Amino acid sequence: MEKIPMTRAGYAALEAELKHLKSEERPAIIRAIAEAREHGDLSENAEYHSAKEKQSFIEGRIKELEGVISLADVIDPKKLSGSIKFGATVTLVDEDTDEEKTWQIVGEYEANIEKGLLNIKSPIARALIGKEEGDSVEVRTPGGEKSYEVLKIEFK
Repeated sequence: MEKIPMTRAGYAALEAELKHLKSEERPAIIRAIAEAREHGDLSENAEYHSAKEKQSFIEGRIKELEGVISLADVIDPKKLSGSIKFGATVTLVDEDTDEEKTWQIVGEYEANIEKGLLNIKSPIARALIGKEEGDSVEVRTPGGEKSYEVLKIEFK
């Protein structure tokens, strides 16, 4: 299997979610199923079916997280430098609107565009890889062509 790159913060967040699911969510849903069983006829028991559905979701998420964590390749951006690569925090300016944006390039399981965490597999991140400060970047996005200038590259 191919290793999954992620930052230390992303790895810690996945581990915390896994621990929460195993220590809190799983026992709670087991109690809810037991309680629903006590209500009698399971074929018409909506609480029971809802709890079983939630249990299935939780168990699936636990398996997914365990798989991702087992394949994780934790990369510390502080040990990197140079051109844009995984872990870099990049400040760009949109050449059409002069709007500045700052993103950190991270793995797909920790990406969150609202928090400035850009998926390494996104069109923008792929276009940025290997670029230097001052470079101009053309990106084909679902919304059309965009032009950015790289203002700053940091490894935090």
